[in-house]
Amino acid sequence: MRILGKSRQVEQLKKMIERVAPTKSSVLIIGESGTGKELVARELHDQSELKTRPFVPVNCGAIPETLIESELFGHKKGSFTGAVADKPGLFETAHGGTLFLDEVGEIPLSMQVKLLRALQERVIRRVGSNDDVKIDVRIIAATNRNLENAVKQGTFREDLYYRLNVILIETPPLRDRKGDVTLLAETFIKKFCKKFSKELEGFDPEALVALEGHTWPGNVRELENVIERAVALEGASKISMSSLEGVLVASNPAGKVDRASGVDFPDFSRGPVSLEGFLGRVEREIIQRALSQAKGSEEQAARLLQTTKARVTASAGKR
Repeated sequence: MRILGKSRQVEQLKKMIERVAPTKSSVLIIGESGTGKELVARELHDQSELKTRPFVPVNCGAIPETLIESELFGHKKGSFTGAVADKPGLFETAHGGTLFLDEVGEIPLSMQVKLLRALQERVIRRVGSNDDVKIDVRIIAATNRNLENAVKQGTFREDLYYRLNVILIETPPLRDRKGDVTLLAETFIKKFCKKFSKELEGFDPEALVALEGHTWPGNVRELENVIERAVALEGASKISMSSLEGVLVASNPAGKVDRASGVDFPDFSRGPVSLEGFLGRVEREIIQRALSQAKGSEEQAARLLQTTKARVTASAGKR
């Protein structure tokens, strides 16, 4: 399996994939950018009876609106300027297999009704043609947008939403995957040591603490990028805090790296450290950041932190 991790969230995700993969039901994968939605789609395909058939991914947000119909459904020669020959679309390319519609929330309304027809009737029509072509594909779609809100706002068709959302799978953000950061970081360091022909023994303990403490707004994609740059920059035998801190700052334009948060790492050379006291200071710092982001609203800060307003109020009052 391509999905690495031993956290409870990842184990639940793997079990969900195992249950859903054998079906041919449409699947909608939701999650933040960088959480591995395409990896989930590929696992769904590879664990199904379609695994020997095509897996065709398409980034719907990267195709210009004027070309998306031709890309998905194909076109006939002479149907528009530049159409110098007949061309099958991605639906036909994926026939018998899986079509993965990434960033499906970016498909324009004008195209959504045609996509709905293809899903409902299992036929497509090439641009410039009057003939229907039967297609047999499993549809897996993914988005980092809230499609329910898009439906309410009228930017995404409700009938298409329910046609795609037969089974819903959510990819967890890296910040919620306790313990997976170190596992992923160790995997990535091996990958990039091989790429750059370098020999590194791993990470300094302080560097691992920094990695585990980072909030990873860009999720696994950000972590992989950070480790690649750290491996490229590191001149010692292990990735140290000095090189890692630089790439963590570079990966977070706001500069909100833990060492810059006002909460220092414990210095045991000065004697014992109260764990409860240290964690209390960290919690107050995090809650203060959330309050700042929420412009002082304790209710909004609680939603940002997925905790209770009472906890926010109590912690804020201790400052």
